[in-house]
Amino acid sequence: MPATPDYLRIADEIVADVRSGKYKPGDKLPSISQLCQQYFVSPSTIQLVNVRLEALGVISRHQGKGIFVTDPATWLRKP
Repeated sequence: MPATPDYLRIADEIVADVRSGKYKPGDKLPSISQLCQQYFVSPSTIQLVNVRLEALGVISRHQGKGIFVTDPATWLRKP
């Protein structure tokens, strides 16, 4: 079985962090550079993470303000 791509693994970890209460709805996620250091990946990988999380409804981006966690009750269910 092939290894899970980094961006999927990290997206799943962030989802798990929200579910566990580490991040709460309305919390701002760390910056892209902070996430790069935390997960030892490139900014382009974190961009893919954000695209995935945004598609699932887990985060909302606010230009110039940052990326914020949304309420898990509003998330799209994974197919």
